[in-house]
Amino acid sequence: MFDEKKLWKDRASHRLKELGVYIRYIFNGHLLIVGLFLIGTAAYYYQNWIKTIPSDFPAEIIIAIIIGWFLTYSPVYNFLLEADQVFLLSLEDRLKGYFLRSGVVSIVFQGYIILMVLALLMPIYAHVSASGFRFFFIFFIVLVLIKAWNLAVSWKISYYVHSSVSLSDMLVRYFINVGFTFLLFKQANIFILLILVAIMALYYRSFYVRTAKMGLKWDLLIGQEEKRMAAFYRLANLFTDVPKLKDTVKRRKWLDLLINRIAFTGEKTYLYLFSRTFLRASDYLGLFIRLTAIGALALYFLSFGLGQIFFALLFLYLTAFQLLPLWNHHQNKLWVDLYPVAEKYKKAAFQLLLNIIIISQTFIFALIVLLKGEWTISLFVLLTGLVFSFLFVNVYSQTRLK
Repeated sequence: MFDEKKLWKDRASHRLKELGVYIRYIFNGHLLIVGLFLIGTAAYYYQNWIKTIPSDFPAEIIIAIIIGWFLTYSPVYNFLLEADQVFLLSLEDRLKGYFLRSGVVSIVFQGYIILMVLALLMPIYAHVSASGFRFFFIFFIVLVLIKAWNLAVSWKISYYVHSSVSLSDMLVRYFINVGFTFLLFKQANIFILLILVAIMALYYRSFYVRTAKMGLKWDLLIGQEEKRMAAFYRLANLFTDVPKLKDTVKRRKWLDLLINRIAFTGEKTYLYLFSRTFLRASDYLGLFIRLTAIGALALYFLSFGLGQIFFALLFLYLTAFQLLPLWNHHQNKLWVDLYPVAEKYKKAAFQLLLNIIIISQTFIFALIVLLKGEWTISLFVLLTGLVFSFLFVNVYSQTRLK
């Protein structure tokens, strides 16, 4: 006898247990300490920046633009597995309770994210508004209800196959969310807000009617769930081996010029392999670009000399530490072990590539500081970055990889 309640309970408890195991590894790592320093420093500068905001600062529209994105992105965590499109397909009509529970869990989790974002942005609003923090909980409750509407619409959109429907829906909902949030923080007339609520209800009903006779797109739902879990697995893989992590590869032919000059000799075999892996496999290149961009922005807006040096070293460490799994990327591929190349060349190739990446990031950070006219701090950033690269590659990474 099929029991959808037991199925959902088993799936949810297994997923939470799995997430809990990996989260313990994440919070036992070095990034927790680094993250605390980063949050503390950011909070200090954020608080000082708020004090400089003029009274006519457009806080409402900026808050609406930011919160609007968090409201619009509303995936339903369905806990589906790849085999479900075969074994549960015939039981689709009996899974309404299953997906309803998944929706409730999604509201709770994403509502917590809304709470964090609202708590982060509320000081800006309180600084320019006479209301202060008085309406914080009212704003939060209303935003959670809007999040529930977004989740409901997002679920109905999953009945469609064409991606164009999803894209147009995201754009429409984003503008509705931004408009409603702006009017909410502007404390607009209640009747105007009710008109928007009526429009939102009609918008949902239009999809409800059109999808009444459609079936679930199981491959799409399962693919979305696997993509979300793959993102979490990539994060957890920085701290421990994750057997379920699937490698993804992107061609990126336009980057071939960076490695075409590597000589085709035995000594350079692993340098070529690691370079190709960095540019194509998983998200190593994306990680480097994101951290470099964020670090460059932080250095550009920071004015405290020692703070700039600290932040440069912080982002160099974050980048280098998260690139260490590159060493074991091919550990389960037998053909790599068949290379007639000495192990010392593998180690030397990895060290060289890691050095190139860290030094390149160091030069970018130093250049950003130099563009501000602070050539002395720029020189210190460059020197400390080079010293860090030497110590990390030749001392820390050797101990870590063992």
